[in-house]
Amino acid sequence: MSDSKFLQLLREQVGHEFNAHQQYIAIAVWFDAQDLPQLARHYYRQAIEERNHAMMIVQYMLDRDLSVEIPGSGDVVNGFEDVVTPIKLALAQEKQVTSQIEAIFAAARAEGDALGEQFLLWFLKEQVEEVASATTLLTVAERAGSNLFDLENYVAREQIGDGGESADAPDAAGGVL
Repeated sequence: MSDSKFLQLLREQVGHEFNAHQQYIAIAVWFDAQDLPQLARHYYRQAIEERNHAMMIVQYMLDRDLSVEIPGSGDVVNGFEDVVTPIKLALAQEKQVTSQIEAIFAAARAEGDALGEQFLLWFLKEQVEEVASATTLLTVAERAGSNLFDLENYVAREQIGDGGESADAPDAAGGVL
């Protein structure tokens, strides 16, 4: 199993989740610096969620007695020209993660790894929700234009991404934050 495509992709996904964590922190800090506290709060929460996802994968590998290495994180974008740009980046990131999870699932299926498939089902469901909420936020941001009060009010009112992890979420190594 140590040479399986499934395991290779799963190990890489830990790094992707931590990279997403770092990118969301950068987005949150940028919104904080722009005095947009609701958007900042949303992306700080998103960062924690991505960290938790990485640690869920780590716990799964520990539970299956698979070796785990924590990779460094990649580069992040810190500067944005307007409010819509980081929201577009977040949506693109969620779509990329969805593709990555789909590829890991396909590898588990191709290798006959029923436990791997079962583990990834929650992540697939989560990505549908993540892409949908990021798409809606982008639409609202584009409609709001320069009226950032409307955008901030929407984020506060709708509490997007504020549900925390679902009850059926996999355990995270060290517990969820």
